[in-house]
Amino acid sequence: MRADARRNYERLLTEAETAFRTRGIDASLEDIARNAGVGIGTLYRHFPNRDALLEALLHDRFAALGELSTRLLDADSPRAALIEWLREFVKSSNRYQGLPASVVATLRNEKSRLYTSCHAMKEAGSQLLARAQRAGVVRADLKPDELLLLSASISWANEHSPDSVDRFITLLVEGIDP
Repeated sequence: MRADARRNYERLLTEAETAFRTRGIDASLEDIARNAGVGIGTLYRHFPNRDALLEALLHDRFAALGELSTRLLDADSPRAALIEWLREFVKSSNRYQGLPASVVATLRNEKSRLYTSCHAMKEAGSQLLARAQRAGVVRADLKPDELLLLSASISWANEHSPDSVDRFITLLVEGIDP
């Protein structure tokens, strides 16, 4: 990437981060481009759609969830490992207003630019869930999609009741006990 194109790319990511944090993931792409000092065409050359922009912002966070899952697969307590991963998932999902619903919708849309990252993150959590189920510390009938939806619901609820994540995680965990 040329130096000027790289600068534009970085400015767009910085402005998108600010816009999505303050106004949610439905923030105006035109405003993001204007605040980055570029035209909307430049934004679309780098990011053909909103999902591509979100993917660029979230890829590293979702990859970190995958890495955390890998480390937690060797933890002494499968239940504690799953809970730790769920807390991190909820924190990541709380980054931008509207993100939990977007992640859930993306998992049903293989054409989305976000799909690969979201799917990898879901698989990471699924491995921890399966390990906890084999250990008999989580209900055996809980499906990975259900756990993800419940966790995304906590993220969504936290948008409306800030600082409730710990309480909601506790309620979720008590509900998935065997």
